[in-house]
Amino acid sequence: MSRNLLAEILELSPSERIQLAQDIWDSVEAEAIPVRKTQQEELGRRLMALDKDPEQGVPWEEIKKELYARK
Repeated sequence: MSRNLLAEILELSPSERIQLAQDIWDSVEAEAIPVRKTQQEELGRRLMALDKDPEQGVPWEEIKKELYARK
C-alpha cells in the first residue's frame, strides 16, 4: 500500500474507516481465510449444539445491532 493511500485512509472519520475495513473484509472469499484444525473442530461442536437446540443461538444481525448500540 502506498503511503499516499494510507494517508488518505487515515484522514477518513472513524466511522468511514470502520466501514472501509468492513467492505475490505467482506470482499475476501471465505475459502481464502486459513482455518486451523482445532478451529474447524470447535465450529463443528458449536454447529452440532445449535442443531440440537436452535433456540440457544443468537442471530448475527441481533448481535451486530447490540454492538452498534454501545457506541
